[in-house]
Amino acid sequence: MKLSRSVGYALQATLLLAETDGAMPVPCSKLAAAGHMPERFLLQILRSLVNYGILDSQRGVEGGYTLRRGPSEISLLDLIEAVDGPLSSTVATGHGLSTDSHRRLKAALHDITAQSREQLQAIRLSTLLIAPHKP
Repeated sequence: MKLSRSVGYALQATLLLAETDGAMPVPCSKLAAAGHMPERFLLQILRSLVNYGILDSQRGVEGGYTLRRGPSEISLLDLIEAVDGPLSSTVATGHGLSTDSHRRLKAALHDITAQSREQLQAIRLSTLLIAPHKP
């Protein structure tokens, strides 16, 4: 499975936030520098994570980002869908295929997507962290 660069940055930023104590917001510039990510691009991703309910943002001199939920409550599926939209099993084309073949292809892709969603939902940020953190 290939994840987009945006999802990769979202995962990296949320893991960096999960590794902090969460008491103080972390500025985008600090996350970008720590993860060697382009700051302007990361800012757009962080906004998506705020809109999706994964992060909180605080404005001002001491502003930045914190996790809204604990690492054990945030799944890899949450991050993917917050950044890239819902995981779906649409088939772009079915031209030239019989109706039965097209139907079977759609069903197979639907099953694969359902299994992928289930597996991605089971992977939590907390399982990706080295040291145990608060939920």
